[in-house]
Amino acid sequence: MTRPTRVRIDQAALRSNYLYARGAHGGRALAVLKANAYGHGALACARSLASTVDGFAVAFLDEAFVLREGGVRNPILVLEGCFNAAEIKLAHELDLWLVVHQQEQIRLLQESSVAAKFNVWLKIDTGMSRAGFRANEAAAAYQQLMSTGKVSSITLMTHFARADEVNEPMTAQQIEAFDAATSTLKGERSLCNSAGLLAWPNARRDWGRPGLMLYGVTTHGRDVPELQPVMTFESNVFATRTLEAGESLGYGASFVAQRRTRVGLVCAGYADGYPQTAPTGTQIAVDGSKTKLIGRVSMDMLTVDLTELPDADVGSNVELWGANVPVAAVARASNRSPYELLCSVKRAPLVHLNAEEEHRRPALRLATK
Repeated sequence: MTRPTRVRIDQAALRSNYLYARGAHGGRALAVLKANAYGHGALACARSLASTVDGFAVAFLDEAFVLREGGVRNPILVLEGCFNAAEIKLAHELDLWLVVHQQEQIRLLQESSVAAKFNVWLKIDTGMSRAGFRANEAAAAYQQLMSTGKVSSITLMTHFARADEVNEPMTAQQIEAFDAATSTLKGERSLCNSAGLLAWPNARRDWGRPGLMLYGVTTHGRDVPELQPVMTFESNVFATRTLEAGESLGYGASFVAQRRTRVGLVCAGYADGYPQTAPTGTQIAVDGSKTKLIGRVSMDMLTVDLTELPDADVGSNVELWGANVPVAAVARASNRSPYELLCSVKRAPLVHLNAEEEHRRPALRLATK
């Protein structure tokens, strides 16, 4: 029997979330598929969005190469830009858009033997202090790019450091700094990541760059009912046992039963991407009913409380996160971020479902004799 741990990806929810993001932003939107679409499977997600999306964004050229090799022909922006002359050549062959965020990348364009002009996104550092030209360098960098003869258009962009903290003034300060630095420069603008798009309306310009929200997750502290979870990380109960009051469970004996407790053993652990730091009490769902994790998460398995679920047994479906258990709730309980949890899922196969397939799909439950 195949181990029953799996990750279901709802492509209809992905498409719905993208349309919501683009509509909320008001302009065009690049669907961010970096890090294997935040663990959701970049190529399958790109194919699902291809007929709808304005373009995609990935972190580096290898990620773009996978999409092009897979038949994706939409515009693709490479957020880290190119690292050497060979990548400039390949970016031309793959018809990619490039972020330029440092002087070395301007030099690579200037010295490139490629007889082509690129759609360049000029990144301006307005306070993130990570990548990008400082605000007082923006105009000079812009003119240098234009003088290379290798640029067909320049889109001006920045990246927010604290957009998910809606009561912090830094995002407003970054918007002001960006506007001041680019006031004399021609070109389209792009400021908003997911949190910026949702929480900072005056940052919405020509292009949005929704990432996490595409997958139905937010971090700015407000529920967005229109967004649907795309990933369901699930497994099954494969054994049960009963603890008597006073008996301990698992590594470290960290859980001690205060009453007679029925325990379900589940085929998922931290080697599958479930956080090892998730404590007893973390939300979990069995056959659609809420219960809790108990004991320490092991490498290949974890344990859940079935005491109040008399119908749950071997074969019962266990949702680690998804529609019933938000991944953000698991992240909070584990002192982790939802970004990290989504990107950490591994070993479990990805199953991509369209709306019709999802509608026909029965609850997944192990066959029992």
